Amino acid sequence: MTATLDRPDPIVPTPQLRRSALSQLESLGQSIANIAPTLTPALSVAVIVKLSGNGAWLAYLIATVGMMFVAANIGSLARRHPLSGSYFIYIGRTLGPFAGALAGWSIIGAYLVTAVAVSLSFIIFLNAVLAAIGLRAFSAPPILVLPAFVGLRAFSAPPILVLPAFVGLVGLAAYHDIKLSSRLALILEGLSLGVIALIVAIVVWRHGGAVDHRQFDWPKLPLGGVLASLAFAVFGFVGFESAATLSQETHDAPVAIPRAVMLSAVGAGAFFVVVTYFMVLGMGPDAPSLGSSDAPFADLTARAGLSGAAGVVYASALISSFACVLASLNAASRLLFSMGRYGFLHGGLGRVHSQRKTPHIALIFCAAVTLIGSLALLPLGVLDAYGLSGTFAALGFLVVYLLVCLAAPLDAWRSGGLGFSEAVTGALGLLAVGFVLVASVYPAPAKPYDLLPYLFAAYLALGAAWFVVVKRRSPQAFVSIADNLEV
Repeated sequence: MTATLDRPDPIVPTPQLRRSALSQLESLGQSIANIAPTLTPALSVAVIVKLSGNGAWLAYLIATVGMMFVAANIGSLARRHPLSGSYFIYIGRTLGPFAGALAGWSIIGAYLVTAVAVSLSFIIFLNAVLAAIGLRAFSAPPILVLPAFVGLRAFSAPPILVLPAFVGLVGLAAYHDIKLSSRLALILEGLSLGVIALIVAIVVWRHGGAVDHRQFDWPKLPLGGVLASLAFAVFGFVGFESAATLSQETHDAPVAIPRAVMLSAVGAGAFFVVVTYFMVLGMGPDAPSLGSSDAPFADLTARAGLSGAAGVVYASALISSFACVLASLNAASRLLFSMGRYGFLHGGLGRVHSQRKTPHIALIFCAAVTLIGSLALLPLGVLDAYGLSGTFAALGFLVVYLLVCLAAPLDAWRSGGLGFSEAVTGALGLLAVGFVLVASVYPAPAKPYDLLPYLFAAYLALGAAWFVVVKRRSPQAFVSIADNLEV
């Protein structure tokens, strides 16, 4: 008889995220799509004009400078820690695992609630498109319309059908492949921005000039209003940092990610400044009316004799909302993946699809939370639900931005690379974000917005309680944050 040797079972490699799948342009597309700059002229600019009048462009310029300091701090950390866990890792390795866990918890919530807010805005923009093409805009959120040319008259369906279809399509794109979803987000946002830029150019041409002396009459600019509007202006930038969550999947991430984060902040800021300036210019003496408009860009096109363009603009906003939710799901799922791999959250979230190379369990979870949250907030009314969820999400981003500006110079110092510029950038970033964070809660905003800081604090407390349990059950998780467990 021949003896048989016991052989160990072959080791099946654990599926990993797709390495170096994204180019510099595609990582930039992730951040641009997450910012969703189209939503600013379509909706958000009304708030800025209401507060700062002819100084609206200046508010966005100041906010852009502040976000550049935050972007510089993020870039400093991304060069040294090119991992999908990004903010969870950056802060955890510098300020301690517990702080990192809370930062991850905070920004995951921010991305998911952003997805909820933008999913709700889809309904607002779809109503605007319907109104622009002559179909009645439904007073209730529900919408599903069959075009008249197929011989069927328009009908409406409840949002319980519309939102699942929208979130399902976005989730499918994110689930399929990171390269596909990033390219799709970039193309969709690029198309919508191109439409906005073209219409603004036509408005300026019809106006007969690009110089508006009223917006440069410094003694008459409401500087107090400009300062008061900074908090909301910064909210328009949130998402510019999300390219860092795709570090594992980006080619030459230590170089590409800092560039993507900085370019998206600067590019979005320049877009906000220019478009806001020309919208005020195009409205002429009626510019203050933008501050009370639910459809500011439609008012602009109507004044320029381009009423038919409003439907195109809000169709572009629909495209932008798809791209933004897609980018939000991508970012949140990568953070959940990382925290699952490190044992801070359920290990199933750290699984990767063997063929798609995407964190499929985390993506399914993110899409489900987005859908449930959107439907749960509908009874508040779409516009109110959009405002409340967007403001809640902004608090999560601001907390993480503050921690990043604290962690970046400290991390540089520990690695022996702290220079004068890193120290100044960290200090200025802390001042900028600290001011915006304080302005968001004091003086207390009107009800029910005054409750949001307390709800966000409760959300953080829930995360803190969970991480205390994790530390007691698996103390090794808090030690392992120094290792690269994502690979």
